[in-house]
Amino acid sequence: TTVDGVPVYLLGNDAYFDRDFLYGTSEGDYPDNHRRFAFFCRGALAAADRLGFSPDILHCHDWHTALVPLILRHEREAFPFLRASATVFTIHNLAYQGLFPAEALPEMGLSPALFTIDWLEFYGKVNLMKGGILAADSVTTVSESYCREILAPEEGCGLDGVLRVRRADLHGILNGLDYDVWNPATDRGILATYSADDAGTGKRVNKEELQRELGLEVAPDIPILAMVSRLSAQKGFDLLARILPALAGLRAQVVIVGVGDEKYLRLLRRFQRRGLPNLSITLSFAPGLAPKVYAGADIFIMPSRYEPCGLGQLIALRYGTVPVVRRTGGLADTVSDGVTGFVFDDYTAAALGDAVKRALSAYEDRTAWEALVRRGMRCDFSWPQSAAKYEALYGAAIAKKRTKKQ
Repeated sequence: TTVDGVPVYLLGNDAYFDRDFLYGTSEGDYPDNHRRFAFFCRGALAAADRLGFSPDILHCHDWHTALVPLILRHEREAFPFLRASATVFTIHNLAYQGLFPAEALPEMGLSPALFTIDWLEFYGKVNLMKGGILAADSVTTVSESYCREILAPEEGCGLDGVLRVRRADLHGILNGLDYDVWNPATDRGILATYSADDAGTGKRVNKEELQRELGLEVAPDIPILAMVSRLSAQKGFDLLARILPALAGLRAQVVIVGVGDEKYLRLLRRFQRRGLPNLSITLSFAPGLAPKVYAGADIFIMPSRYEPCGLGQLIALRYGTVPVVRRTGGLADTVSDGVTGFVFDDYTAAALGDAVKRALSAYEDRTAWEALVRRGMRCDFSWPQSAAKYEALYGAAIAKKRTKKQ
């Protein structure tokens, strides 16, 4: 098929990919993930051969595609048509590394010789993320701050030493947001469209509609605090759980939408059963609800323990919903305290609570709040800026590959 004139090829295998979820269930990963994604990587390389396609760049993402640069490095004689192709490997989340027992090596078609500290061995297991980092021509992360953070043990997830070895080839490029898709001026999924110039009226209409849909009191003067998120420890739900009882006692409404780990599903179901009138919790994948929450809420909470980039805060800014975030990774790169949102440093419930209180206090000054909303909506985190950086990186990777060949 083609998308905007660009050919797109889909690689299928129902035995591996015709499943309810992509990587696993709420109880854990699928046990055959190593075989699933080894098939995907080798299938992509075989497809390039079948199509006679010799790309300048093979851009791989996270451990699921880490075998591509590794295979091209160690099995290059099998892929002569890709000898000139440079590889770029992007780390979206270093915490998910593709760890498997040593016995998985032959099931992925890999040589036992790769099970060394210099390549895949990692505390007695196979680490595919490590292999991708070491084998690729260039390595990127999805924000500049995260790129720096993962070089230290605190955020390096055991691979900080490996990353320091590749420091010269490590680059941070912020993810962009598709402003054609996420645009409150044209979004057909919300009741009233609006822009930075007329956000007040549009936000009010969408807020009242959201309150009605979720069974909350319809009151435009009551601030709505929202989270739309994967339910995981990374996203700060431990902190949220500690302050949620206090939030329930404020003159504010709280809206939570998400799916994820069973631990947090159980926790939030307990709050659901309490039937608090100012709390709405939706524990399901609800793509139609998400735009309504971004458009109707006033404050977006994102208290992540770590955040490689984060898209929630970018969407919130675009829709005039003021973010409250922890200063980490892409959140630190995109939200400015007191200018476009509210930022806290310590990963504690007290620090999150203080930041939420600051936001609620600021909400009382309607003139200042509307100026805060407009500044956030006028930020530009669209793809053209990031794409230009990737284009420069691709050029450097190609030049480096050609120099090596000579």
